[in-house]
Formats: sequence, C-alpha cells, structure tokens
Amino acid sequence: MKREHDLVIIGGGPAGLAAAVSAYDAGIDDILLLERDEYLGGILPQCIHSGFGVEYFGQELTGPEYAERFIGELEERNIRAELDTMVIDIDENKTITALNDRDGVITIDAEAVILAMGCRERTRESIKIPGNRPAGILTAGTAQRYINIEGYLPGREVVILGSGDVGLIMARHFELEGANVKAVLELMPYSSGLVRNKVQCLDDFNIPLKFQHTVSYIHGKERVEAVDVVQVDDDFNVIPDSVETVSCDTLLLSVGLIPENELSRGMGINLRDDTDGPDVNEVRETEKEGVFACGNVLQVHDLVDHVSEEAEVAGRAAASYLRGNLERRRQSIEIESGAGINYVLPGRLTYKPGDSDILKLYFRVRSPLENASILVTDGEGEKIASYSRKVVTPGEMETVKLPYQLLEDDMSEIKVGLDYSQ
Repeated sequence: MKREHDLVIIGGGPAGLAAAVSAYDAGIDDILLLERDEYLGGILPQCIHSGFGVEYFGQELTGPEYAERFIGELEERNIRAELDTMVIDIDENKTITALNDRDGVITIDAEAVILAMGCRERTRESIKIPGNRPAGILTAGTAQRYINIEGYLPGREVVILGSGDVGLIMARHFELEGANVKAVLELMPYSSGLVRNKVQCLDDFNIPLKFQHTVSYIHGKERVEAVDVVQVDDDFNVIPDSVETVSCDTLLLSVGLIPENELSRGMGINLRDDTDGPDVNEVRETEKEGVFACGNVLQVHDLVDHVSEEAEVAGRAAASYLRGNLERRRQSIEIESGAGINYVLPGRLTYKPGDSDILKLYFRVRSPLENASILVTDGEGEKIASYSRKVVTPGEMETVKLPYQLLEDDMSEIKVGLDYSQ
C-alpha cells in the first residue's frame, strides 16, 4: 500500500500528540500520526499519580487525564492516527515503511517528518550486575505497567536501584499496595530524580535512600532471594568490607532512560554523545531538512509539560517548513555547553527568529549547586546574559529565556555555563 502525506509524526505519546495539534493549528491539515501501541498517550496512561500539567494547563492532572486532554484535541481536529502500526524504516528521502495487521506493509512518502518515539529504560544488561537470571528483576516502568495497567503486584519485598523519578514514584506505589520497600540505592551522592518526588515518595513514607550505594550481586535461581549491597567511594570504587546482603523477592531498576533513536540512526541522522538524541537547531530540525525531533527522543525530560512545549515548537516549525516560511540566518550560531553543564539544547541557531523574540535554552548541570549563577557568553567569552538559581541539580532540567535582540548578526557561537567566580 502506497500513501502520501504532508506531515507524518512517528509516535503517539505526549510529544507526538502536541506536535500534531500544533502543526494543525499552524495551517497543516494533511497529518498522519503513527503509533505502535494499541492506544495513544505513550507512557501517560500507566502514570496514574498526579502532578502532570501544572505548568502547561495550570492545574494538577494524572497521566491519563493529561493524555486525554491532547487526545480530545486530536479528535476535534480530525487528525488521523494509525494505532498498532510499527514503523520499521525511514529513508533519507523521508519515505516511511510501516506495517500493521490491517494493511500489511505500508509505504508513505512524507514532505516532512517529526520524530517523537520517546525513550526506553536501561536494563540489567546495560549496567552489568553479576548473578543468575531469576524472576523478580524489573525496570521501574515495567513494574508500573504491571500494577496500573495489568493489575498485578510483581513483588512483596522490594529493593530499588537508582533514584530516577519512575523509581521514586514506584517506591511509594509499592508501599501503598502493601509491599515493603527496603531501600532505594543510588550510585551518585545525590538523587537523580525531582526533589518533590524524593520528598513525597520516600521521605513521607520513611523509605531509606542510600547514596553512593549499588547492587554488586543478585542471589536466587528461580526467583530473586537477596541482593548484595555495597558502598562506593567518590571514584565509584567499592569500599572494602561494605557488603551487606539484603533479602528481597524483587529488584527494581531505575537507572536511566535512553532516547529511542533506531529510526533516526537508520536515516543517517547525527546523534549527540551527551544526550543520545539528534543534534537539532532552535526549531528542533535535524541536519536532514524537513525532519524534526522532539520530546524524549531528543532529550530525556523530567516534566511532561516541557515535552508538550518542545513538541509545539517542532509542530509549528514543520508547518512553516511545508509552507516555505523558514528564513535562514546569514551564518549559524553554534550553542555550546560551558563550565558545569552536561549539555545545552538546541545545539545551534539556523533560522531568523520570525515571530518569536525569545530563545529558550534547555540544559542540565553536572552536579548540585546552591546559589548558582548561569552565564551566557559569546565566542570571545564576553557576557551576553546571566541568570540566578537558588538550587540546580542534575535531576532537574533547567531553562533560561534569552532575548534574540541580545544576539548579534555576526556571532558564530554562544556558550552556557555556570559562573564559579562569585
């Protein structure tokens, strides 16, 4: 089966939904959204806790409620969504190959593509924990699906490795379901999740969080019986005689997320080492003209509100690209990370601002810092702007709004870093 569409969006999670609505409202009505699951919303339907939408909608919603808002907007606009449809390839000409059990193999020629495939969890294999392969070793997201979607409680005596947000939320959820969470272990000397999740999910339930601890061995043959817990020093070396064997029937892994970029890689799109996502400009366009990326496929967000906001940028930009309204700068401005910063997105400025007068930069710091000063400089090290923050941590994405009027036409580089001179 052969089709043609102006805009094809890969992924029906929060990024894909927001991008579709944004592109439609910007004047594009020939939109096809492809989703491999049987329902829209991505991870949101299994996130039954509240806390979503505070920034975007101005009210606190559960994950399903947040998803339903966008699904309703999609339906109001009659935007076509194909569910249970797996995209298996996109070539450099934006020809998409997908398949489902209704139409078989589908070939779609797209004028523009938005990549919104989300991310996946790191597994035991990626962090190489020794031991047997018993039942009871789960990623936090899998456990969340078992409880909230399938209706199963996958364990009673639980140890959680990693303090990512899903792991913190699941610690609370296991306790509410009657299980016993013995400890949350974190390799780093700080939590990798949001501060509010640490407080609400661990502190409020008296669940211990042990920094600079990890699992060195898994015991059990048929089912997890215990794990060896060790303490590490500042160089991540195991401290001798620190081994403690903790009995449990479940080991939950919350050790990070990886942007889902097999399709991007297959297209030949350049992926960044610092984010594992595509290298994009300010409108979230990759180096492949007319191919955009947004949401967790681009950078792992901690707030879905930011995912929707970023997807809106990509949706509007895709519409402008299709209408031929993107006007290039005389020369691009590269955006680099400076002192104390892990990465900054976007990676470059390619187009003239258009209707926008503000450039929003997203970044993560390398380590926690109080009374931080964020400094934006030009290629010569001259200050362009500075911003103050009471606290910055690696677990929370930071943003700054930089007025375009501060950027000179002859600039070739700007840098975002922490000012340690104060």
